Amino acid sequence: MPSMLPPGDEGIRQNALLSAYESLLANSTQMLASVRSADWDSLVEQELQYVVQVDRLKRLDAEQPLEGQCADRKAALLESILEQNLEIRQRLIERREELRQLIGSSRRQLALSRAYGPQQGEAVTIQAEQRFAKRLP
Repeated sequence: MPSMLPPGDEGIRQNALLSAYESLLANSTQMLASVRSADWDSLVEQELQYVVQVDRLKRLDAEQPLEGQCADRKAALLESILEQNLEIRQRLIERREELRQLIGSSRRQLALSRAYGPQQGEAVTIQAEQRFAKRLP
């Protein structure tokens, strides 16, 4: 895919690429805040944006390699993004384990309810008159 910028505008291209990485870091920071506050709906929405941004960055990166200070800044941004992604993944793994335990507990409860539920709460009526009535010979 051809670049939208003229060939001579290296500085503009590099700044645009760094801005895209900074935007990705900002999105990663929002995702981390969502996972820390257990706002799972927001996290899913942000992940969709994140994937789109990563795809865009792949294309921009292929068009314009960074050099010097810009490459150093990119490396620092990537390091921050990767650190945040690691924490996000760890917290998601913890959440998955919580959900697994909840599902297991629910399944056990359902199985117990099916096995013993009909007996619980049922009133057993004893026909005392028939059972204890004196029988005449």
